[in-house]
Amino acid sequence: MTVSRALKTPTLVQLEARERITAAIKQLGYVPNQAASTLASAKSQVIGVIVPSLSNSVFVETLTGIRDSLNQHGYKFLIGESGYSPDKESQLISTYLAHAPDGFLLSGIEQQDTLREQLATHNVPAVRMFDINPEGCDVAVGFSHEEAGYSIARHLIERGYRRPGFLGAQLDPRMMKRRHGYRRALAEAGLNDSIEVLTPAPSTVELGTKMLGQILQQTPDCDAVFCCNDDLALGVLFECQRRGLSVPGQMAIAGFNDLPWSAYANPGITTIVTPRYDIGFTAAQLLIKMLRREAVEKTSVDLGFRLAIRSST
Repeated sequence: MTVSRALKTPTLVQLEARERITAAIKQLGYVPNQAASTLASAKSQVIGVIVPSLSNSVFVETLTGIRDSLNQHGYKFLIGESGYSPDKESQLISTYLAHAPDGFLLSGIEQQDTLREQLATHNVPAVRMFDINPEGCDVAVGFSHEEAGYSIARHLIERGYRRPGFLGAQLDPRMMKRRHGYRRALAEAGLNDSIEVLTPAPSTVELGTKMLGQILQQTPDCDAVFCCNDDLALGVLFECQRRGLSVPGQMAIAGFNDLPWSAYANPGITTIVTPRYDIGFTAAQLLIKMLRREAVEKTSVDLGFRLAIRSST
């Protein structure tokens, strides 16, 4: 009983006893049987986390926030990569449910109804990340992608650009919301909101170089581009430099997410600063509250965004 207590709640065991137990565990090579522990307590102390991509630093920062938050409460987490596919996300959840996770942290608010039913059947709570859901029943932590897109467009309009274009990759729901907000601002200003290049391909710097060429071929007098994220924006900047186009004199560039190098490019890239770490940390804190059956004051937590205006516009 003392050994069990030392492993689960070490603060309840005297230091001398804990040290002897630790030495014995090390000598024996003992590893606690988590499956048996889960059966005994009906709690696994494990959270399932599913993000669209593990190669994108945007989600790595969010995972760091989740880790720091869950560590405070003794939880571990399983990470899954959906590849922006709702079907793959559903498959991962089914796989993880076999390990009896206490809850899930999911990306976006567009999950399928069958997935919601699946979680409800297993009585497993979930918090959605990277978006807000003011009118829905799901608990969500993020910001308004539509308002962020609108903010970028208003900035370009106020700077005097009259032929801006939109470069969008991946075409996931959050990216499309940025596009919608951007187009809404242009329409309000009486500007052409249909200058754009869209592709379902993953966003990369290389893709940004190609997309600039495509939009200039379609609209030679395009004077600014809003890129759905900073990877594309950096590619556009490189391609402008290769073509001898001055930035922002002949082409203004705006990105999204404020990746670490955005401020140090030459010129610095105007972008939307997103609270990636805080989204992960706050979402995990809310899930812990739900697991403890504590009151959750807001089901939609808007952490906001910030427009960082730099020399590229």
